[in-house]
Amino acid sequence: GAFCLNRGLARINGLHGFKESNKEKQMATITSDDVQHVATLARLEFSEADIEQFTHQLARILDYIGKLNELDTTDVPPTSHPLTLRNVVKEDVAKSSYERDVVLDGAPSAEEGYFEVPKVIE
Repeated sequence: GAFCLNRGLARINGLHGFKESNKEKQMATITSDDVQHVATLARLEFSEADIEQFTHQLARILDYIGKLNELDTTDVPPTSHPLTLRNVVKEDVAKSSYERDVVLDGAPSAEEGYFEVPKVIE
């Protein structure tokens, strides 16, 4: 079966309230303390209002992940992107470039056919 993401999150992040039975799987709950703990680990400071907002948003995300975990993905091949990707590039066509003297005429300083730049390594 599919990896149970909510179980992994509960183990990794130490989230509270994870319950699992043979008949039903319940999504992990996240508390303000969990959000504050992660913010502290990331060395971030948030107001109480922000903490409450993030708690609500993360709870909704975890609920949605729980709904996704209910889907039967037995015959669904793994994918890294929902859309078919293709490399969109122009065809590589050789064309003539500017003459060296023309380009160097616009340079602030040139020496022996090359751009002269300040030394950056001692």
